[in-house]
Amino acid sequence: MTTTIRKRTAEILETGHSKDPVSRLIDITLVILISLNVIAIALESVSSLLVRYQDEFFLFEAFSVTIFTIEYLARIWSAIELKSVDKKRPVVGRLKYMLSPLVLIDLLSILPFYLSIFFALDLRFLRVLRLLRIFKLTRYSGAMTTMLSVLHEEMSALSAAAFILFILLVLASSGIYLIEHDVQPEAFGSIPAAMWWSMVTLTTVGYGDVTPITPLGKFFGALVSLIGVGVVALPTGILASGFANAFRRRRVSYKQEIDFALEDGVLTEDERQTLQRMRAELGLSAEDAEHIFKLSMEQIKHEHQQCPNCGHNLPPAPQKTPSDTE
Repeated sequence: MTTTIRKRTAEILETGHSKDPVSRLIDITLVILISLNVIAIALESVSSLLVRYQDEFFLFEAFSVTIFTIEYLARIWSAIELKSVDKKRPVVGRLKYMLSPLVLIDLLSILPFYLSIFFALDLRFLRVLRLLRIFKLTRYSGAMTTMLSVLHEEMSALSAAAFILFILLVLASSGIYLIEHDVQPEAFGSIPAAMWWSMVTLTTVGYGDVTPITPLGKFFGALVSLIGVGVVALPTGILASGFANAFRRRRVSYKQEIDFALEDGVLTEDERQTLQRMRAELGLSAEDAEHIFKLSMEQIKHEHQQCPNCGHNLPPAPQKTPSDTE
């Protein structure tokens, strides 16, 4: 009985079950509650509104934290029913699940409220921490999930780009300090002080609050700006390549699942639901899913036409695509 309830809880709380009305209702309710929390936190920064509706803001905060706490505990309790969690070691599996990015975000969304009970925290600091609840929307956004996945996969390449930027920052700061220190001691009084100019110049922002005035300093600044164009482009290219590879892998995985489902030439209702759930988990749009499905069907027809003497006739093609079940 407990296992059945726990499994049902995991199904309800996990996103991607668009055919399950309860799961869909829970998802919509949580998204609305998170959005209202972000609006409420922003409104609390208006002093006149905070003084006038202080009690209402507190009651809404207490209600929201209660809901988010129940959600957090329910996710941890039902985590061992997920495929990604080790069922043989439930304690270790739950601990690893608690350390996953999305679950850590869930914890950070409720932690400020409980910290304020035991510690005297600055309200501004507390409000900033509570704003982290906006990241809970990541769970319900395929684009945000993809972005976090790409950042995790490309972390080594991004770290290398950041290391190169740091080296150039030190070199640029040291160079402009040696050139401009004597003529502008207030602006370039030390290498750490010169790092502000170096960062602004390397990133090609150019605020103009601190500028070199010597001919050599201007030439050096122009050189740093040109180098900065290439340095800033490195993370952009890495992320663009990562996104392209991520979407390609997801389309390939979805196509393989379609090919497996169509091996017998018939797409059953269970297979349709599996494809629909997989599409939601991978963050593919209905148009992409339908396009991939059509490509698989054309490939099957083409392979059959290339082998007219095999003696095998494929059953009729299914009439519905996975996107028709939405």
